[in-house]
Parts: sequence; structure tokens; C-alpha cells
Amino acid sequence: MRRRLTPLAIFLTLGAFAAAQAPATPSTPPQSLIVHEWGTFTSVAGADGRAVEWLPLSGPADLPCFVDRLRFNIKGSLPAKIRMETPVLYFYTPHALTVRVNVRFRQGIVTEWFPRAAVTPTSADGATLHRSDSSSSIAWRDVKISPGADSDFPIDSSGSHYYLARQTDASPLQSGSQHERFLFYRGVGGFDAPIVATAAVDGRVAVKNPSGEPVGDVIVFKNAGGMIAYEHRRGAGDELTLDAPAGDGEIPPPHAELEQILTKHGLYPKEARAMVNTWRDSWFEEGTRLFYIVSRKTIDAILPLDINPIPSEVIRVFVGRIELMTPRTPPRFRQAVATRD
Repeated sequence: MRRRLTPLAIFLTLGAFAAAQAPATPSTPPQSLIVHEWGTFTSVAGADGRAVEWLPLSGPADLPCFVDRLRFNIKGSLPAKIRMETPVLYFYTPHALTVRVNVRFRQGIVTEWFPRAAVTPTSADGATLHRSDSSSSIAWRDVKISPGADSDFPIDSSGSHYYLARQTDASPLQSGSQHERFLFYRGVGGFDAPIVATAAVDGRVAVKNPSGEPVGDVIVFKNAGGMIAYEHRRGAGDELTLDAPAGDGEIPPPHAELEQILTKHGLYPKEARAMVNTWRDSWFEEGTRLFYIVSRKTIDAILPLDINPIPSEVIRVFVGRIELMTPRTPPRFRQAVATRD
């Protein structure tokens, strides 16, 4: 018995045949979302190479006036081991999208942020940072991401390095009535630095990762009265010793090396450049310091990040900066570190 195909059956059959013959091409989800983040962990190493307590942000304010802060300024009198400087979250999406973002800071206190957000707790004391089970959090509940929107971002007359972080292709966003190119937060922490570093009398620097993970990319940098030298190495094991930085002082700071390291770890070139430009004044000032890349495992453990809807890609790159005490460090500074002054 012969059957006649109905017009609907013919349409479905032809459609299936055409689909089978068409080459497979990747498709972009209608709500695809890529999130990139960079930030820094700054610490001061004691004689044993471990982070000591200090007053992380007791100096002049370096943020624009529109940035939100804790109502009670705790940082000038709050000893901490880590200064978590300016993590920024960039969002990339081809379509307008609304997201919810929450960051938890384990054994740390969120102290500044923009745009406006829900932050807990609103105050703390030194005992808070000494408790390993303590934490704070910051949440932006309705962030509207608008690719191609006008860059109507706030400014003030401070000339803050904060603005350099905007020099990327990330989509503009809005939270409440406030506009920005990124979500920004900052804080102080009571946890140990992920890397231990000690400077020997001969200038060599011994680096160790107590977790057993590879040391990875490290740069030891020295600026002695404007005479600059640095050494870049990559450690495959959990320990590494770098020779004393040598040079005639005519070489420039390692801007290009740091940008290459940051892009190798997943940042876009403009993001890496924005990060280096943001911190170049303090990273390369006089002194001896070590730069390293914080492992993704460590970042996620200290700063659990939750974004809804879930992004198709999340890249988080943090630079660790350790201020090193060397035989050339003035005695009054070494004594201050030794006595937690």
C-alpha cells in the first residue's frame, strides 16, 4: 500500500534532511555572558617571610568622592595582614542583561565599593580579622548590563588612578541610578599571604608556596633611589630562589612583562594594561618587592563569587605584592615591622 505524504510531513522531512547536510557551526547563546576580574593582595613580609600585621590604608585616600565607604572608618586603626586593592569585575555580553552578583570575603572586611551595594557587616574591630570563621559580603542585586550604551560615568577632580580601570571594552552597567564600566570593591584581610618570601643578605629572594602549589610567575623588583632592576622567573615547584636583581638602573619598570603575564592568565590585553596603569605608581616606587600571581583556587577560597545568571566564562586574576625587608631597608622600618608598629 502506498502512502502519500501530507504537506506538513514533506516540510519536516526536508527540514531534517537540510539540517543533516548543513555544516555544524557554533551558536552563541542568546544570553551569553563573560566575566573578567582583576585585583591585588598587598602584604608586608617579616623576618621569616610571612605577612605581618600593619595599617593597610592609614595614608591619604586615593579614591573618588563618589565611592561608598563604611560609615565608620575602621582602616586607619585596624591592623591587618592583607590590603585587598581594587578588585574590579568586567562584564561582556552581546545583549542587554540583568545580573545579580555576590562576593563573600572570608576573614576579611569589605571597606569601599561602587556602585551602591548591600554590604555586611557595617563595622568591625581587630578581633574580627583574627577569627578564621569570620567573613563579610557585598551584593549587587540588579545590575543592568547594556552593551553599546553611553559612557555616562561619574568623575570628580581628584585625578584618582581609579579611572584608569575604565579603559577597556567591557559593557557599561547600571546599578540603581549609578553608572560604571565595572563593579568595584576593596577591603582588608586577616589571612596569611599565599606566598612566603624572604630576602637574604646577598640580595637573593627565597619564595615558597605553603600550600604546595607551584610558585608560578614571580618578579622581584628593586628601586633604589631611581635605579631600577628586576628579575622574572617562573617556578614549576613550590619553592624558588631568585638572584638579586641586577642592572645599571637604565632599564624601565617591568610594565610589558606584567601585562604579558596577566594576559597569559586570561585577561584581555586592555584589561591587563588597565591594571598595570592603575598601580604603576605604587608598584614601582622606591623599595624592594615581589610580585606573584595568586592561584585561582586561592582566589575562589578567599573570595567566593556568585553571579546569576551563571556566566559562560569567569576569569579571575589577582596579583600578589609583597613588600620585602632587606639589609638596605632603614632600621626604623625593620624595627616597626618586627614590633608590629
